[in-house]
Order: sequence, then C-alpha cells, then structure tokens
Amino acid sequence: MNLLKTLDRDRAIFSRRRALKWGLLGMGTALLSSTPKLVMAQTRAKTLTFNADDIGILNFALLLEELEAAFYPAALKSGKITNSKERDYLSAIGRHEAEHVAFLRQVLGRNALFQTRDLSLNSAGLNALLTSRDKILNTAVTLEDLGVHAYNGAGPSLTNPTYILAAGSIVSVEGRHSAAVRELAGRPSTEADRDRLVSDANLAANLNPFKGRAYDELYTPKQVVAAVGSFKILNNSIAGTLVA
Repeated sequence: MNLLKTLDRDRAIFSRRRALKWGLLGMGTALLSSTPKLVMAQTRAKTLTFNADDIGILNFALLLEELEAAFYPAALKSGKITNSKERDYLSAIGRHEAEHVAFLRQVLGRNALFQTRDLSLNSAGLNALLTSRDKILNTAVTLEDLGVHAYNGAGPSLTNPTYILAAGSIVSVEGRHSAAVRELAGRPSTEADRDRLVSDANLAANLNPFKGRAYDELYTPKQVVAAVGSFKILNNSIAGTLVA
C-alpha cells in the first residue's frame, strides 16, 4: 500500500469536510499563510491554562497540533532526512499538521486561549531531537502516537457537537500519520512500552486495557503533559484543572 497516496487522500477528505462543515471553502490557503511562527528560546513564556471543559480540551488539542506543526519543518531543515521518499512523507505530514492548527483555530474562534506567538520553543531541546534520521523518525512516531492517545483520552469528555466533530475529523488522520512514519522507521504498529521513546513513571501507571497498542491507547491529559515535558522543547508551563 502506498501510504503517501493515502495521506494525500486523507488530506483531501479532511479539507472537504472542513470546508463543508465550517464554511471554510477557499480560506485554507489564507489561513495557512497567515499562521504565526512559534517563538524560539523565549525567556519569559506565558503559562498555558487548560480547564476541564470543552474549551480547555480543544485548546489542549491545539497545543499538541502546534508542536507537531513546528517539528516537521525543523526536521526537514535539519539535513538528516536525505531520502526523497522520507522527505515527501514528512513534508506531507507537516502540511497536515499546519492545516489542523488552522482548522482548530477557526473552530475555536475567540475561545482560543493562546496564540501561536505565545508558544515558546526551547531551541536546545528541539535540536536534541534532530541529531539523526532515526531520532527524528522515532520522535515523529511518539508525537503522532501521543496525538492519538490524547484525543482518545480527552475526546469522550467533549459535549459540544462542533468540538466533537472537529476532534473526530483529526484523530483518524493522526493514526495514519503514525502508520506512515512507522513504515519509514521499520517499526511495527504494536510494540512493548520498553520500545517507546518516552519513558515516564506517570505513563506506566493506570493507563487502560489497550496499553501497548499504538492506535488504541488513551492517555489522560496529565499523562500527555508528562510526555510533552520529556521532550524538553516547550518553555511554557502548563496548568489548569484539565491537567491537575
């Protein structure tokens, strides 16, 4: 199966659904071109507060999409990904993540709790993830898995039908991203926890019956924050009842 074609088809389907459901036809390019960039190595970073409600959950999803959208361009610029197929895959996934950011911001509107420019990336932490091809691909697998886990964990708590549709439109695409990067890295779709890039005691405790299956696990927002923290790429502190 050509996963790159699958990714392109998913992108087209996602874009059509977005346009039809939220009236965004013809706005996608404008949204993407106007997306601000994350600030690198900002010394005073805004605290991000997510409370346990629909707005908090979807903003938390937005944060994860922002991190993914920042990672892929950096990976491509690192010079470590030289294979044309791998570059095409990562480029396609990066475009998807940027679209997810624009989409969630459009859905949230004034309920967005932070702007892209409020996010502060730690350049040293990011560069540590870009030291080799294998490091980049393994980080990408973990980021994509984390996105699926986060949507699976927090999604059932959503009550707003619009937000439920938004989350549901994205999570299946994230699962396919994970499959695509796993193919590049030569990793199976299911694997033991000891093979995961992230190692944190909080993630090993009280997960769920699907633990160890990449596409089915759910993490609580608190566990997701622990995983994000292990990357050491975000200077912003994260607070609020959602992650308490």
